[in-house]
Amino acid sequence: MKIIAVTGCPTGIAHTFMAKEALEEEAKKQGLTIKVETHGQEGVQNELTATDIAEADGVIIAADKDVHAERFAGKRVINVPVTRGIKDPAAALIAAIVNQTAPIMPGASITGESQQSAEKRPKKSIGHGIYVALMNGVSHMLPIVVAGGVMIAISFMFGIYSADSKSEEFNQFAFYLNSIGGLAMSLMVPILTAYIAEAIAKRPGLIIGFIVGMIAYTNETGFLGGIVGGFLAGYVVLGLQYALRKLPPALNGLKAIFLYPVLGIFIAGLTMWFLSAPMEAINQGMMSFLAGLQNTNPLILGIVVGMMCAFDMGGPVNKAAYVTGTALLAQGNFYFMAGVSAACIVPPLATGFAVLFGRKYYNQSDKSAGYVNFLLGSTHITEGAIPFAARNPLIILPILMLGSSIAAVLTYMMHVQVPAPHGGFIVLPIVTHGALWVMAIVIGSVVSGILMAINQKRIFTKEKITTENATVTTPQTVSTIQDVLQKENISLAVQGSNKDEVLQNIAAIAKEKGIISDTAATYHGFLKREQQGSTGMEQGIAIPHTENNAVIRPALMVVTLARSVDWDSLDGQPTTHVLAMFIPTGGSSNHLNVLSDVAKLLVHDDFITELKTATDTTTIYNLFQNKVN
Repeated sequence: MKIIAVTGCPTGIAHTFMAKEALEEEAKKQGLTIKVETHGQEGVQNELTATDIAEADGVIIAADKDVHAERFAGKRVINVPVTRGIKDPAAALIAAIVNQTAPIMPGASITGESQQSAEKRPKKSIGHGIYVALMNGVSHMLPIVVAGGVMIAISFMFGIYSADSKSEEFNQFAFYLNSIGGLAMSLMVPILTAYIAEAIAKRPGLIIGFIVGMIAYTNETGFLGGIVGGFLAGYVVLGLQYALRKLPPALNGLKAIFLYPVLGIFIAGLTMWFLSAPMEAINQGMMSFLAGLQNTNPLILGIVVGMMCAFDMGGPVNKAAYVTGTALLAQGNFYFMAGVSAACIVPPLATGFAVLFGRKYYNQSDKSAGYVNFLLGSTHITEGAIPFAARNPLIILPILMLGSSIAAVLTYMMHVQVPAPHGGFIVLPIVTHGALWVMAIVIGSVVSGILMAINQKRIFTKEKITTENATVTTPQTVSTIQDVLQKENISLAVQGSNKDEVLQNIAAIAKEKGIISDTAATYHGFLKREQQGSTGMEQGIAIPHTENNAVIRPALMVVTLARSVDWDSLDGQPTTHVLAMFIPTGGSSNHLNVLSDVAKLLVHDDFITELKTATDTTTIYNLFQNKVN
């Protein structure tokens, strides 16, 4: 019989590997073959292949996090919290597979998690969660923008109207390129929205996100509307999961394929529709305002047009300026569109200049996208700048608006006229004062590009300083128990009448030994982990652990208590020994592997017996050295 298993806990440091060790030990005793995939802090290890899953007689999921359970549909699956994998693998888990009493999974639960594990999902800071979700959307959107934009740009090279079957310039190949590129670009907002939602609420969020994104696209809310829609869809699904959490497990399939999609579409879709619908009236008002503004001071007109064109790049504010320009073109007014075109061309060119000037501070993906934007911007495709703006809109959008305003103001002051609604530099032969127009655009683009590069340098420098500080204080090589456990890290008879007092005293001792820099931050780090699930194990052992910026170096502290305390242990016994783990933020996988190896020892009765009978630091220190090595 072949069994496969998956283990994972919220922090992915101790419980994950203890459950793995316990399952492997029990399978070995029974002469069974088992492969265990772990979802630890350093990622997925010993990953199960499609062949492993196909050949397995049963699956054990001992996890308090999403482990993609949907891949096990059709298999006998036992799904329990990670602590069950540590406490009683033989009776409750492996036996259920061997005896074929485990239920067959008809399909995945909506998130791949049990209700209990969902409740224990690690709490991330709001700011970090928003950033991660936004970056998930941007990273998936970027290839669409580049691919679609390049197709459209190439089609323009056959003529501005070469894709129009009614034009004398019509070219069949250009039509294909333009159509393919247009379809790709139409997916930009839905993909952005969908993957923001997916980062928040997993697969059901993705589904609702696509629909909400299509509403945002249809109602021309632009990428800002797509961002709003993504968070709306994601949090609506989370709300539904919470509201329906008490439904019987037998209805998980119904929730996945009916309740979440239908209710999610209704709530999020209707909300997005009402959020975007009023923009039509606002657009009409802005268009009327702009039409009347064209006869005022060119400085004022240029600032307004520039700010509108760069504000949402394809959204309703941008569209108001662009549609006003095209309407005035039909009346023979080529003056207004010149500023609009200049303002729309600046943002993508600015990102190109930014990565050119600040190439040391951008990653390779950003540099590649920025250089492509020279082509996109030259053909009036503004959307190439959106991924750069979406990452930090509060800073990047004002920078782009400044550059676009400069270009538009100079264009109006130079009395440039552009008779075509699109095409960028391809229409230069028919532009009045074409050289001055290009100069105005380049000036605006360079100004924004320099400011973007300066901002990126600031971010890069800040991250570099953080990394250097970590490098100075954190050992570069951590591969054995000797790197994290020194004899002076072992403390005997530590005081504390309850768990909180013990954790406070351990943090204070850690600061004295130079392991941490901030006692309060470390204590709260321990508490945060305890809120996700007690670290009390069995036989009087607890393994509190924390990963935060206050940790100066990775370390393991072994502590015996002056008197036992209640730690909400798996077996209900009071705790007498504490193995406290300290991990610097961003600690390497080697740090985590060593600490996880220590945690695995706790499933062996002989080790626990020797630890509890040891009465001096030397004996305890040698015990860890010998057992781990």
